[in-house]
Amino acid sequence: MDLAFTEEEKAFRAEARAWLTAHVPGSPLPSLETAEGFAAHRTWEAELAAERWSVVNWPARYGGRETGLIGWLAFEEEYWAAGAPGRVGQNGISLLAPTLFDHGTEEQRARVLPPMATGEVVWAQAWSEPEAGSDLASLRSRAVRTDGGWRVSGQKTWSSRAAFADRAFGLFRSDPEASKPHQGLTYLMFDLRAPGVTVRPIGRLDGKPAFAELFLDEVFVPDRDVIGEPGEGWRIAMSAAGNERGLMLRSPGRFLAAADRLRGLWRQQGSPPSAHDRVADAVIGARAYQLFTYAAASRFLEGASLGPESSLNKVFWSEYDIALHETALDLLGDEGESADSDWAEGYVFSLAGPIYAGTNEIQRDIVAERLLGLPKGRR
Repeated sequence: MDLAFTEEEKAFRAEARAWLTAHVPGSPLPSLETAEGFAAHRTWEAELAAERWSVVNWPARYGGRETGLIGWLAFEEEYWAAGAPGRVGQNGISLLAPTLFDHGTEEQRARVLPPMATGEVVWAQAWSEPEAGSDLASLRSRAVRTDGGWRVSGQKTWSSRAAFADRAFGLFRSDPEASKPHQGLTYLMFDLRAPGVTVRPIGRLDGKPAFAELFLDEVFVPDRDVIGEPGEGWRIAMSAAGNERGLMLRSPGRFLAAADRLRGLWRQQGSPPSAHDRVADAVIGARAYQLFTYAAASRFLEGASLGPESSLNKVFWSEYDIALHETALDLLGDEGESADSDWAEGYVFSLAGPIYAGTNEIQRDIVAERLLGLPKGRR
């Protein structure tokens, strides 16, 4: 891994820093888990996209700057260091878009990606079901062939952003006679406002609807919204899961900025010795995660797949996020417990980290079996 940035990458980083300094809102936007905040963040996405900062690593024809993966990592560091708002389009940009680049058609990319980049269309992830979360292959929602497309029925749950999003993507069982659970699945995109779709928001600990249940009753999905070949959904979904866990879902820039804020908070609170080691661990952890991610990106750019190493990343950042926020709340004391602050909201969100994107128990099984070669354990 070469840790030296090129002159072009340095110039890009400087340009990004200058633009963010001039454009990041002076005060925090309302929580994106509310209707008001969702709309405000959608407007922010449009402002980013107007000067092609929304999806910097994408091809220019879809609104990007073609910076490559290292450029994206550099932009993320500048973005979060500038205190810029959370990304309401993250599900689409980080999960669906890489899938379309690898498995979609050119027509799908041309139709789906530009409005995703501008925030005109915000996507929800619709993978989990009441009895199919980490054991995704046991999903029961079905897709039945019909003229010009498919009729989908079933229930999805814990769908991120679905309370206010426009469209969703997920797996459906299109061949119930397939010999194995992960076979006979088809990856579909669908409209959350289509006839037959009912969206029921799920309140988080703070009451904000960060998730939703989706009830689907004979919803028509045209053939043009099938990603890849029918029946190949599992293979396609697993490549998306690797992106989610390994690189795109939680960039190191986010944690570098959070660790820096924590260090500032510690000093504001009089630098209490009792929290010294925890703050130091947070700063060291953010830096270690940054280096690990650059190493993974370097391997990826040299042609290697992310592979089961993605599970190491997922376990690390999800547990790190909780520890960092717990340290901040301890520093704030009673104020932290009751304040409607970024730290409090960040803590509530961090609690979900070990569960979404594949539970940490499943990730540890993957590490044990595929990286360490240990025998299969529970199940």
